Amino acid sequence: MQTQPATTWLQRVMRGNIVKQILAGLILGILLSWLSPDSARAVGLLGTLFVGALKSVAPILVLVLVMASVANHQQGQKISIRPILLLYLIGTFSAALTAVIVSFLFPSRLHLVAAATDVIAPSGIVGVLEGLLMNIVANPVDSLVKGNYIGILVWAVGLGFALRHSSDTSKKLINDMSQAVTFMVTLVIRFAPLGIFGLVASTLTTTGVGALWDYAQLLMVLVGCMLLVALVINPLLVWVKMRRNPYPLVFICLRESGVTAFFTRSSAANIPVNMALCEKLGLDKDTYSVSIPLGATVNMAGAAITITVLSLAAVHTLGVAVDLPTAVLLSIVASLCACGASGVAGGSLLLIPLACNLFGISADVAMQVVAVGFIIGVVQDSCETAINSSTDVLFTAAACLTDGERASLVPQRD
Repeated sequence: MQTQPATTWLQRVMRGNIVKQILAGLILGILLSWLSPDSARAVGLLGTLFVGALKSVAPILVLVLVMASVANHQQGQKISIRPILLLYLIGTFSAALTAVIVSFLFPSRLHLVAAATDVIAPSGIVGVLEGLLMNIVANPVDSLVKGNYIGILVWAVGLGFALRHSSDTSKKLINDMSQAVTFMVTLVIRFAPLGIFGLVASTLTTTGVGALWDYAQLLMVLVGCMLLVALVINPLLVWVKMRRNPYPLVFICLRESGVTAFFTRSSAANIPVNMALCEKLGLDKDTYSVSIPLGATVNMAGAAITITVLSLAAVHTLGVAVDLPTAVLLSIVASLCACGASGVAGGSLLLIPLACNLFGISADVAMQVVAVGFIIGVVQDSCETAINSSTDVLFTAAACLTDGERASLVPQRD
């Protein structure tokens, strides 16, 4: 009779609000490190297990999600929404480039456990390109075992293109595999509150409260980049496209789409909200019915910022020198990573190791960076989703207005 209440309690916890649970884990970890340092070191095992689980599931996630996305792509989509797709890609790359500039102006550093052998610093852009090419031609099984995300990405894209000509049954199998892996990732992320509890408790016991300031500084850089993109870069791109004041449209999208996405923390869940906003703006249904779902997959400015800032934070922490060409290459890689970000909360964090591969940073160290991302993810992921989702409507409306559709800058009342 006692097992039923325990089961009910466990189900309630697993279905609870993960944002509140992560916040509770963060607070409890701080308190434990202050009240009982010995216990805090002991619960550090929870953080180690969480990082290990992320490390095990992330390579398979990248392989299966990218392969399924390419294999199931509808070829007819690119004809009707080419200008919008171009804005999506330029916007994502501009966000990554902005994050690179801000990260160099305000470098962030993390508390990582890394031996000297964990990092093999490349010698400039030539070393980066040489390492990139060698990772591309690496054995796919070896890439999965060693966490070579560049090789995984290349094989995923290649297999995806090959499977585009396969039967519907094969495509359905790949799609089912993608959903199964996404479920496993979601399951791992459900244990993020426990992992963060252990990580924060053990980290603060070892490094002191100074680590909290590092997390706060990193979060300020992330949110600052997203605000800069939302209020300066995106309006500039819209002005270039529309040749009129973009801010009325920008503020409408942020208010009616961004605020909702901030709390749902899911671009996919915000698709109905964006559809309704497009209808209020008087946009063509044939256009936004394609561009909005597609934008929830490939228009990932916020994810590009997260991947770039956290990757460069690891680079600065480990003292790896980065020149300008390498920084531009990072922007390109971060943009590609962002376009393949998972639809689950915190999915962009699991693609950070791919960008870290450019600088010879091992998967063990990269996964510590991912864990830091989950610690600040209560705010980071909400802001990331808000800018991702609101920009879907912004760029769709900008392209439609340029094409002479009857869109209005003031939503029509029902």
